[in-house]
Amino acid sequence: MVNKLMDNGQNNFMDNFVKTDNLLKDMCGIIESAQETAYKAVNTALIQRNWLIGYRIAEEELQGDERSEYGVKIIKGLSKELTKLYGKGYDRSNLYHCLRFYKTFPGIVDTLCRQSGSVLSWSHYRVLLQVEDKKAREWYEKEALEQTWGVRTLQRNVSSQYYYRMLKTQKQDLVEREMEELTAKYQNDKLEFIKNPVVAEFLGFSANTDFTESDLEKSILSNLQKFLMELGKGYAFVARQQHIHTEKKDYFIDLVFYNYILKCFVLIDLKTEKITHQDVGQMDMYIRMYDELKRSDGDNPTIGVVLCSDTDEDIARYSVLHGNEQLFASKYKLYLPTEEELRAEIETQKTMFYLQQKKNLGIEE
Repeated sequence: MVNKLMDNGQNNFMDNFVKTDNLLKDMCGIIESAQETAYKAVNTALIQRNWLIGYRIAEEELQGDERSEYGVKIIKGLSKELTKLYGKGYDRSNLYHCLRFYKTFPGIVDTLCRQSGSVLSWSHYRVLLQVEDKKAREWYEKEALEQTWGVRTLQRNVSSQYYYRMLKTQKQDLVEREMEELTAKYQNDKLEFIKNPVVAEFLGFSANTDFTESDLEKSILSNLQKFLMELGKGYAFVARQQHIHTEKKDYFIDLVFYNYILKCFVLIDLKTEKITHQDVGQMDMYIRMYDELKRSDGDNPTIGVVLCSDTDEDIARYSVLHGNEQLFASKYKLYLPTEEELRAEIETQKTMFYLQQKKNLGIEE
Protein backbone atom coordinates (compact mmCIF):
# COMPACT_ATOMS: atom_id res chain seq x y z
CA MET A 1 0.00 0.00 0.00
CA VAL A 2 2.85 2.36 0.83
CA ASN A 3 4.13 2.21 -2.75
CA LYS A 4 0.79 3.55 -4.03
CA LEU A 5 1.55 6.85 -2.35
CA MET A 6 4.02 7.77 -5.06
CA ASP A 7 1.46 8.68 -7.74
CA ASN A 8 -2.04 10.04 -7.46
CA GLY A 9 -2.76 10.51 -11.17
CA GLN A 10 -3.10 14.30 -11.16
CA ASN A 11 -4.17 15.74 -14.54
CA ASN A 12 -2.09 18.53 -16.05
CA PHE A 13 -4.31 21.61 -16.32
CA MET A 14 -2.37 22.70 -19.45
CA ASP A 15 -3.82 19.73 -21.34
CA ASN A 16 -7.35 20.99 -20.64
CA PHE A 17 -6.82 24.57 -21.86
CA VAL A 18 -9.02 25.62 -24.78
CA LYS A 19 -8.44 29.03 -26.37
CA THR A 20 -11.52 31.20 -27.02
CA ASP A 21 -12.07 34.65 -28.52
CA ASN A 22 -12.52 36.16 -25.05
CA LEU A 23 -9.12 37.12 -23.59
CA LEU A 24 -10.37 37.88 -20.08
CA LYS A 25 -12.35 34.65 -19.93
CA ASP A 26 -9.25 32.71 -20.99
CA MET A 27 -7.14 34.46 -18.33
CA CYS A 28 -9.67 33.65 -15.61
CA GLY A 29 -9.81 30.02 -16.74
CA ILE A 30 -6.02 29.69 -16.71
CA ILE A 31 -5.66 31.24 -13.26
CA GLU A 32 -8.50 29.26 -11.67
CA SER A 33 -7.34 25.98 -13.24
CA ALA A 34 -3.81 26.57 -11.97
CA GLN A 35 -5.12 27.36 -8.47
CA GLU A 36 -7.26 24.23 -8.45
CA THR A 37 -4.34 22.07 -9.60
CA ALA A 38 -2.05 23.56 -6.95
CA TYR A 39 -4.74 23.05 -4.28
CA LYS A 40 -5.17 19.40 -5.19
CA ALA A 41 -1.41 18.80 -5.24
CA VAL A 42 -0.81 20.42 -1.83
CA ASN A 43 -3.87 18.79 -0.30
CA THR A 44 -2.98 15.31 -1.56
CA ALA A 45 0.64 15.64 -0.40
CA LEU A 46 -0.52 16.81 3.04
CA ILE A 47 -2.89 13.85 3.41
CA GLN A 48 -0.23 11.42 2.21
CA ARG A 49 2.35 12.84 4.60
CA ASN A 50 0.05 12.60 7.59
CA TRP A 51 -1.08 9.09 6.68
CA LEU A 52 2.55 7.97 6.42
CA ILE A 53 3.44 9.64 9.73
CA GLY A 54 0.56 7.80 11.38
CA TYR A 55 1.54 4.53 9.70
CA ARG A 56 5.15 4.82 10.85
CA ILE A 57 4.21 5.66 14.46
CA ALA A 58 1.77 2.73 14.52
CA GLU A 59 4.48 0.36 13.23
CA GLU A 60 6.86 1.61 15.93
CA GLU A 61 4.22 0.99 18.60
CA LEU A 62 3.83 -2.64 17.45
CA GLN A 63 7.56 -3.23 17.89
CA GLY A 64 7.68 -1.90 21.44
CA ASP A 65 5.91 -2.22 24.74
CA GLU A 66 2.15 -2.62 24.33
CA ARG A 67 1.46 -0.27 27.25
CA SER A 68 -0.09 3.08 26.32
CA GLU A 69 2.81 4.89 28.06
CA TYR A 70 5.13 3.66 25.32
CA GLY A 71 3.11 5.36 22.58
CA VAL A 72 2.97 8.57 24.60
CA LYS A 73 6.76 8.47 25.02
CA ILE A 74 7.28 7.95 21.28
CA ILE A 75 5.07 10.87 20.28
CA LYS A 76 6.48 13.19 22.95
CA GLY A 77 10.04 12.56 21.76
CA LEU A 78 9.15 12.86 18.08
CA SER A 79 7.32 16.12 18.64
CA LYS A 80 10.30 17.67 20.35
CA GLU A 81 12.79 16.64 17.66
CA LEU A 82 10.57 17.40 14.65
CA THR A 83 9.71 20.84 15.98
CA LYS A 84 13.44 21.59 16.30
CA LEU A 85 14.02 20.50 12.72
CA TYR A 86 10.91 21.77 10.93
CA GLY A 87 9.19 24.30 13.18
CA LYS A 88 5.45 24.48 13.77
CA GLY A 89 2.98 21.76 12.89
CA TYR A 90 4.52 18.83 14.75
CA ASP A 91 3.21 19.19 18.29
CA ARG A 92 1.90 16.16 20.14
CA SER A 93 -1.71 16.91 19.26
CA ASN A 94 -0.98 16.91 15.51
CA LEU A 95 1.02 13.69 15.71
CA TYR A 96 -1.85 12.01 17.58
CA HIS A 97 -4.17 13.20 14.81
CA CYS A 98 -1.90 11.53 12.23
CA LEU A 99 -1.92 8.26 14.18
CA ARG A 100 -5.71 8.32 14.53
CA PHE A 101 -6.04 9.22 10.85
CA TYR A 102 -4.05 6.16 9.78
CA LYS A 103 -6.01 3.86 12.09
CA THR A 104 -9.40 5.33 11.15
CA PHE A 105 -8.82 5.61 7.39
CA PRO A 106 -6.39 2.80 6.55
CA GLY A 107 -7.59 2.70 2.92
CA ILE A 108 -7.58 6.42 2.19
CA VAL A 109 -4.50 6.13 -0.03
CA ASP A 110 -6.36 3.85 -2.46
CA THR A 111 -9.23 6.35 -2.52
CA LEU A 112 -6.89 9.22 -3.37
CA CYS A 113 -5.33 7.22 -6.20
CA ARG A 114 -8.72 6.52 -7.77
CA GLN A 115 -10.20 10.01 -7.47
CA SER A 116 -9.54 12.45 -10.29
CA GLY A 117 -12.07 15.08 -9.21
CA SER A 118 -12.56 16.85 -5.90
CA VAL A 119 -11.14 15.33 -2.74
CA LEU A 120 -11.58 16.31 0.87
CA SER A 121 -8.81 18.22 2.59
CA TRP A 122 -6.77 17.21 5.61
CA SER A 123 -8.80 19.68 7.67
CA HIS A 124 -11.99 17.86 6.61
CA TYR A 125 -10.53 14.57 7.80
CA ARG A 126 -9.44 16.14 11.07
CA VAL A 127 -13.10 17.08 11.66
CA LEU A 128 -14.25 13.58 10.68
CA LEU A 129 -11.94 12.12 13.32
CA GLN A 130 -14.23 13.68 15.94
CA VAL A 131 -17.04 11.30 14.87
CA GLU A 132 -16.80 7.98 16.73
CA ASP A 133 -19.83 6.38 15.03
CA LYS A 134 -18.47 4.74 11.87
CA LYS A 135 -21.77 4.96 9.95
CA ALA A 136 -22.15 8.64 10.82
CA ARG A 137 -18.53 9.33 9.88
CA GLU A 138 -18.90 7.63 6.50
CA TRP A 139 -22.12 9.58 5.86
CA TYR A 140 -20.48 12.91 6.71
CA GLU A 141 -17.53 12.04 4.49
CA LYS A 142 -19.80 11.13 1.55
CA GLU A 143 -21.99 14.24 1.96
CA ALA A 144 -19.02 16.58 2.37
CA LEU A 145 -17.51 15.24 -0.87
CA GLU A 146 -20.72 15.19 -2.94
CA GLN A 147 -22.09 18.51 -1.63
CA THR A 148 -18.63 20.18 -1.63
CA TRP A 149 -18.97 21.26 1.99
CA GLY A 150 -16.27 23.59 3.26
CA VAL A 151 -14.47 22.68 6.47
CA ARG A 152 -16.53 25.07 8.59
CA THR A 153 -19.76 23.71 7.12
CA LEU A 154 -18.68 20.17 7.95
CA GLN A 155 -17.67 21.18 11.48
CA ARG A 156 -20.99 22.87 12.11
CA ASN A 157 -22.92 19.86 10.82
CA VAL A 158 -20.93 17.44 12.98
CA SER A 159 -21.29 19.65 16.06
CA SER A 160 -25.04 20.09 15.51
CA GLN A 161 -25.63 16.32 15.07
CA TYR A 162 -26.93 16.88 11.53
CA TYR A 163 -26.69 13.19 10.61
CA TYR A 164 -28.83 12.05 13.54
CA ARG A 165 -31.36 14.84 13.02
CA MET A 166 -31.73 13.80 9.38
CA LEU A 167 -32.33 10.20 10.48
CA LYS A 168 -35.06 11.13 12.94
CA THR A 169 -36.96 13.80 11.03
CA GLN A 170 -39.90 13.24 8.72
CA LYS A 171 -39.07 16.51 6.95
CA GLN A 172 -35.55 16.05 5.65
CA ASP A 173 -35.94 18.79 3.01
CA LEU A 174 -36.75 21.33 5.73
CA VAL A 175 -33.75 20.32 7.86
CA GLU A 176 -31.46 20.41 4.81
CA ARG A 177 -32.67 23.88 3.75
CA GLU A 178 -32.11 25.18 7.27
CA MET A 179 -28.56 23.79 7.26
CA GLU A 180 -27.81 25.37 3.88
CA GLU A 181 -29.09 28.76 5.05
CA LEU A 182 -27.03 28.64 8.25
CA THR A 183 -23.82 27.63 6.44
CA ALA A 184 -24.19 29.78 3.31
CA LYS A 185 -21.64 32.33 4.54
CA TYR A 186 -19.06 29.55 5.00
CA GLN A 187 -19.61 28.12 1.53
CA ASN A 188 -18.96 31.44 -0.20
CA ASP A 189 -15.43 31.74 1.15
CA LYS A 190 -13.28 30.80 -1.89
CA LEU A 191 -10.07 31.60 0.01
CA GLU A 192 -10.77 29.17 2.85
CA PHE A 193 -8.03 26.75 1.81
CA ILE A 194 -5.18 29.25 1.48
CA LYS A 195 -6.26 30.93 4.74
CA ASN A 196 -5.85 27.60 6.54
CA PRO A 197 -2.88 27.85 8.95
CA VAL A 198 -2.31 24.08 8.66
CA VAL A 199 -1.45 24.53 4.98
CA ALA A 200 0.91 27.40 5.77
CA GLU A 201 2.69 25.28 8.38
CA PHE A 202 2.92 22.33 5.98
CA LEU A 203 4.57 24.51 3.32
CA GLY A 204 6.92 26.08 5.86
CA PHE A 205 5.33 29.53 5.65
CA SER A 206 3.96 31.82 8.30
CA ALA A 207 0.17 31.98 8.37
CA ASN A 208 -1.18 35.06 6.56
CA THR A 209 -2.66 37.09 9.40
CA ASP A 210 -4.01 39.69 6.97
CA PHE A 211 -7.02 37.41 6.56
CA THR A 212 -7.76 37.37 10.28
CA GLU A 213 -7.64 41.10 10.98
CA SER A 214 -9.61 44.05 9.65
CA ASP A 215 -7.80 47.30 8.83
CA LEU A 216 -9.11 48.84 12.06
CA GLU A 217 -7.93 45.87 14.12
CA LYS A 218 -4.48 45.93 12.54
CA SER A 219 -4.16 49.64 13.26
CA ILE A 220 -5.21 49.31 16.91
CA LEU A 221 -3.09 46.21 17.56
CA SER A 222 0.03 47.70 15.96
CA ASN A 223 -0.19 50.76 18.19
CA LEU A 224 -1.14 48.79 21.29
CA GLN A 225 2.01 46.74 20.79
CA LYS A 226 4.08 49.95 20.76
CA PHE A 227 2.09 51.37 23.68
CA LEU A 228 2.82 48.40 25.94
CA MET A 229 6.48 48.24 24.96
CA GLU A 230 6.85 51.93 25.77
CA LEU A 231 5.37 51.52 29.25
CA GLY A 232 8.79 50.36 30.40
CA LYS A 233 7.36 47.86 32.85
CA GLY A 234 9.17 44.72 31.76
CA TYR A 235 7.35 43.82 28.53
CA ALA A 236 9.00 41.65 25.88
CA PHE A 237 7.09 41.01 22.65
CA VAL A 238 6.50 37.32 21.86
CA ALA A 239 4.02 36.97 18.98
CA ARG A 240 1.15 38.49 17.04
CA GLN A 241 -1.83 36.46 15.82
CA GLN A 242 -0.39 33.36 17.48
CA HIS A 243 -2.10 30.25 16.19
CA ILE A 244 -3.74 27.89 18.68
CA HIS A 245 -5.59 24.82 17.43
CA THR A 246 -8.19 22.92 19.44
CA GLU A 247 -10.07 19.79 18.45
CA LYS A 248 -12.73 21.79 16.62
CA LYS A 249 -11.36 25.21 15.70
CA ASP A 250 -8.34 27.37 14.93
CA TYR A 251 -7.84 30.40 17.14
CA PHE A 252 -5.46 33.36 16.91
CA ILE A 253 -4.30 35.29 19.97
CA ASP A 254 -3.92 38.91 18.88
CA LEU A 255 -0.85 39.82 20.97
CA VAL A 256 1.41 37.82 23.27
CA PHE A 257 3.99 39.37 25.62
CA TYR A 258 6.22 38.07 28.37
CA ASN A 259 6.70 40.33 31.39
CA TYR A 260 10.09 39.57 32.92
CA ILE A 261 9.30 41.49 36.12
CA LEU A 262 6.07 39.59 36.75
CA LYS A 263 7.62 36.43 35.22
CA CYS A 264 4.47 35.59 33.29
CA PHE A 265 2.93 35.64 29.83
CA VAL A 266 0.40 38.37 29.03
CA LEU A 267 -2.17 37.56 26.33
CA ILE A 268 -4.23 40.28 24.66
CA ASP A 269 -7.31 39.71 22.52
CA LEU A 270 -9.14 42.52 20.73
CA LYS A 271 -12.86 42.40 19.89
CA THR A 272 -14.49 44.79 17.44
CA GLU A 273 -17.87 44.31 19.09
CA LYS A 274 -19.06 44.32 22.69
CA ILE A 275 -17.42 41.76 24.95
CA THR A 276 -19.49 38.67 25.68
CA HIS A 277 -19.21 35.89 28.25
CA GLN A 278 -18.00 33.70 25.38
CA ASP A 279 -15.08 36.07 24.76
CA VAL A 280 -14.01 35.87 28.40
CA GLY A 281 -14.41 32.08 28.33
CA GLN A 282 -12.26 31.91 25.21
CA MET A 283 -9.54 33.92 26.94
CA ASP A 284 -9.67 31.57 29.93
CA MET A 285 -9.15 28.70 27.48
CA TYR A 286 -6.11 30.50 26.02
CA ILE A 287 -4.73 30.98 29.54
CA ARG A 288 -5.15 27.31 30.45
CA MET A 289 -3.53 26.18 27.21
CA TYR A 290 -0.66 28.62 27.64
CA ASP A 291 -0.07 27.53 31.22
CA GLU A 292 -0.05 23.90 30.10
CA LEU A 293 2.09 24.29 26.98
CA LYS A 294 4.30 27.35 27.48
CA ARG A 295 4.63 28.09 31.18
CA SER A 296 7.96 27.00 32.68
CA ASP A 297 8.98 26.27 36.25
CA GLY A 298 9.23 29.56 38.09
CA ASP A 299 6.74 31.37 35.84
CA ASN A 300 3.68 32.92 37.44
CA PRO A 301 0.18 32.21 36.07
CA THR A 302 -0.56 33.59 32.62
CA ILE A 303 -2.84 36.60 32.48
CA GLY A 304 -5.21 37.65 29.71
CA VAL A 305 -6.64 41.00 28.75
CA VAL A 306 -9.80 41.09 26.60
CA LEU A 307 -10.25 44.45 24.87
CA CYS A 308 -13.36 45.83 23.22
CA SER A 309 -13.24 48.50 20.53
CA ASP A 310 -17.01 49.04 20.45
CA THR A 311 -17.77 52.50 19.10
CA ASP A 312 -19.97 53.46 22.05
CA GLU A 313 -17.71 52.45 24.90
CA ASP A 314 -14.16 51.11 24.78
CA ILE A 315 -13.54 48.76 27.68
CA ALA A 316 -11.04 46.23 28.94
CA ARG A 317 -11.57 43.12 31.00
CA TYR A 318 -8.83 41.20 32.76
CA SER A 319 -9.09 37.44 32.84
CA VAL A 320 -7.14 35.20 35.21
CA LEU A 321 -7.47 31.58 36.28
CA HIS A 322 -9.77 30.91 39.21
CA GLY A 323 -7.82 30.81 42.46
CA ASN A 324 -5.36 33.52 41.40
CA GLU A 325 -7.63 36.56 41.70
CA GLN A 326 -5.88 37.83 44.82
CA LEU A 327 -2.46 37.49 43.19
CA PHE A 328 -3.76 39.48 40.25
CA ALA A 329 -5.25 42.23 42.42
CA SER A 330 -2.22 42.63 44.65
CA LYS A 331 0.64 42.23 42.18
CA TYR A 332 -0.23 42.15 38.50
CA LYS A 333 -2.02 45.50 38.41
CA LEU A 334 1.19 47.23 39.44
CA TYR A 335 2.68 46.41 36.04
CA LEU A 336 -0.34 46.21 33.74
CA PRO A 337 -1.97 49.29 32.25
CA THR A 338 -5.23 50.31 33.91
CA GLU A 339 -8.57 49.94 32.16
CA GLU A 340 -8.65 53.73 31.79
CA GLU A 341 -5.23 53.77 30.08
CA LEU A 342 -6.26 51.01 27.69
CA ARG A 343 -9.59 52.67 26.95
CA ALA A 344 -7.90 55.99 26.19
CA GLU A 345 -5.30 54.34 23.93
CA ILE A 346 -7.93 52.44 21.93
CA GLU A 347 -10.04 55.58 21.52
CA THR A 348 -6.99 57.56 20.38
CA GLN A 349 -6.04 54.96 17.80
CA LYS A 350 -9.60 54.69 16.49
CA THR A 351 -9.78 58.48 16.06
CA MET A 352 -6.45 58.52 14.21
CA PHE A 353 -7.56 55.62 12.01
CA TYR A 354 -10.84 57.24 10.99
CA LEU A 355 -9.14 60.59 10.31
CA GLN A 356 -6.62 58.83 8.07
CA GLN A 357 -9.44 57.03 6.26
CA LYS A 358 -11.20 60.34 5.60
CA LYS A 359 -7.95 61.82 4.32
CA ASN A 360 -7.37 58.90 1.98
CA LEU A 361 -10.91 59.27 0.61
CA GLY A 362 -10.50 63.03 0.19
CA ILE A 363 -13.26 63.85 2.69
CA GLU A 364 -12.92 67.32 4.22
CA GLU A 365 -14.11 68.17 7.71
